[in-house]
Order: sequence, then structure tokens, then C-alpha cells
Amino acid sequence: MFSPDWLFAYLALGAVAGFLAGLFGVGGGLVLVPILLLMFDAQHFSAAHAMHMALGTAMATILFTSIASMRKHHQHGAVNWQVVRHITPGILLGTAIGALTASAIPVKGLAIFFALFVYFAAAQILLDKRPHPSRQLPGFAGMSFAGTLTGWLSSLVSIGGGTIVVPFLVWCNVPIRHAIGTAAAIGFPIAVGGTIGYITVGWSTQGLPDSHLGYVYLPALLWVAFATVLTAPLGAKAAHRMKVELLRKLFAVLLIVLATKLLLKVL
Repeated sequence: MFSPDWLFAYLALGAVAGFLAGLFGVGGGLVLVPILLLMFDAQHFSAAHAMHMALGTAMATILFTSIASMRKHHQHGAVNWQVVRHITPGILLGTAIGALTASAIPVKGLAIFFALFVYFAAAQILLDKRPHPSRQLPGFAGMSFAGTLTGWLSSLVSIGGGTIVVPFLVWCNVPIRHAIGTAAAIGFPIAVGGTIGYITVGWSTQGLPDSHLGYVYLPALLWVAFATVLTAPLGAKAAHRMKVELLRKLFAVLLIVLATKLLLKVL
């Protein structure tokens, strides 16, 4: 049974994750998952299911975070809705596949590959490696492939996709603020597909705590999401007040920190 003692811990976690999600368009999953896992262990959740509960709950939280962040970025005209429309079909397919195959794929190897990719993207940003000026976003087929890959990886490690989408869009000569705003909007279809997958896979699983919906722990979802909805617009507002170069460097540093945290967790 849920203890009210955890309420403030969930609120604090949501406040931090929401601000980072709004500031960088990252969804907050890489912040939420390891801390939720520690909280669930402390509440004596089954060790066999705690990781999937953390992944599913974090993915469901991104549903609310992405909407709050997206609205603020849209007000600043920083969401490329054409990109969102073209990439969403692939996103939905990829997230569903990721959630359904999460237990069958060697997550350790996948996480190492993903972390190395993130390090590479961060280095490109810190070294100010500009993309070729003629490079543009791919067509529908290319965006669908990018969406499927993004959705698959995002679902497996419960991220909103910004860690992948922002470097990809910047590589295609999309300005950093527009890349972050668009990534925030893309976080919503990622969360829809991923959440449905984790609910479906965990629906008939035995040994889960009370107040759950598949692998989504509802008390954590309620209070974390409540806080993220309040702080995500503040992060998005801060993103549009920062100098572009400072924003780029801070985003690169965040990528390095999150990739390192992921590596430490799997190794």
C-alpha cells in the first residue's frame, strides 16, 4: 500500500525532471528511471519487476511532461509540426516494438551502444562541429526510419527521445531551439506507444504492488506527473531566454552526464 511518506520524494523528483524536460526537450526519462528504481527498491518492490516498473512509470510520466513542455515551446514558434507529423508513424511503431521486446533484448549491450552514440553527439556539439550547410531533413521514408529507431531505443530505456532527436535535427541544420521544441512535441507519441506497450506487457504479471496498471505504478505517476506539469513550462521558458551557444553547451554536458549515468547503471 502506498505510504504518504513518499509523496514529497515523488514531487521533488518530478520537479527536477520536468524542468530539465522543458529546458532540453529530453522527456526526463533518464533522470526518472534510476531514481524511481532506487525508490521502488526502498519500498521493497519485487526485484524481478522493479526495473520494468521504473521504465513503465517513467514512460507514462512523459505523456504529461511532453504536453506541458510542448505548449510552451509552441508559444515561442519553436515546434516544427511537419517534422512531428512525418516522424510520428515510425515513432509509434518503434515504441511498441521496444516495449514488447524489452525483456528479450540484451539491454546491457544496447545501453553501451546508445551511450557511445550520445557521447559522439555531445562531442560534436562541444567541438562546434557544424553540419554541412546543404544538409537537410530527409524525406518521409528517412523520417519514418529515424522515428522507428528513436521510438525503439526510447521505449527500451524510457526516454522522451530528445537525447536522440535533438542531435539528429541539429545535424540536419535545424536551429537548436527549434530542435529542442520539436523534440518536446515528439516526446508525446513516444510516450503513447511506450506506455501502451508497458501496460500490455505487465497486465497479467503476478507479484506487482497495489495500485498498478501493468508496469505503471499509479501513485508515482500521479505525483511525479503533477510536479513535471508545473516545472516543464518553466524549463521551456528558460530555454528561450538563454544565449544559443550557452544552451548548446549545457545540452552537450547534460548528454554526457546522462550517458555516463546509464553506463554506470548497466556496468
